[in-house]
Amino acid sequence: MSALKRLGLKKYKHKVKKGYSNQQEQTEKCFEFKWSKRGTYESNSMKRMTKKWLIERYCGGDQRKLARWLAGGRKIILDAGCGSGYSSILFFGDFLKQHDYLGVDISSAVNIAKCRFQEMAYPGDFIQTSLMDLPVPNGSLDIIFSEGVLHHTDSVEDGIKYLANKLKRDGRFLFYVYAKKAVIREFTDDLIRNRLIDLDDEQAWEALKPLTKLGNVLGDMKLEIDIPEDIKLLDIKKGRFDLQRFFYWNICKLFYSPDLTLEEMNHINFDWFRPLNCHRHTPKEIEDFCARAELKIEHMDVQKSGITIVAIKG
Repeated sequence: MSALKRLGLKKYKHKVKKGYSNQQEQTEKCFEFKWSKRGTYESNSMKRMTKKWLIERYCGGDQRKLARWLAGGRKIILDAGCGSGYSSILFFGDFLKQHDYLGVDISSAVNIAKCRFQEMAYPGDFIQTSLMDLPVPNGSLDIIFSEGVLHHTDSVEDGIKYLANKLKRDGRFLFYVYAKKAVIREFTDDLIRNRLIDLDDEQAWEALKPLTKLGNVLGDMKLEIDIPEDIKLLDIKKGRFDLQRFFYWNICKLFYSPDLTLEEMNHINFDWFRPLNCHRHTPKEIEDFCARAELKIEHMDVQKSGITIVAIKG
């Protein structure tokens, strides 16, 4: 039985409403563009890196936790902001054959997700709609997975509260949102984001390549620097750092991995700089959002990049 049928939505056809902000509309279009470039995220190296990071953040590196969360009968899984289905395919894998999956996305990337699921022989239903306008009944979902999506909505808190209402009691909400960065990094990121506004997506992709190439040069140098003491005025911590990683966390996002191509690294930088809706929060803010949505945090992973939550509906 499909997710839509179990939710009483077998013949449902949704039309995206256009009542959201200009920033949300721009964000929709840029992700539609990004996920259409399948050659920039489907290599084995990219998928291995992403899957490892997903399991590390959500499961503490122990994939058996996912099996326990999915035990006890056939679950309804909502992928809230599925994009091309990339993260769900990597995270849930063959569990998708044992449960009922519904992917929703504000952009037409849902069509790419549907195609990718079919290629993997995974069952799934897909609807193009805003996360704030779901046809799903309240209290009907076992698991909501929203990997790197809520910070691209108009309000992270509103998104958490709205989606939490769709969970069954004791259902799990798994999500990841961006964390606030160091002072210069925050300034630089927004500066670049604003300078891309007047470009179309293809032009923005090309405009980011010199930045991506700089990250590649810094990474290939394999140099380390010592910061003798905390620079509190700039939120920079003391210690010994790889030069590229120091730039990455404190100056400007210049993604680098020796295992990825330039196009793959540019994909990651585009994902960060292009969307106008790109909210960052502190762990305390996310804890407060969850509490007000009647979510009990079961697991919280805080990294420099972002905050990963596994929460249970009270």
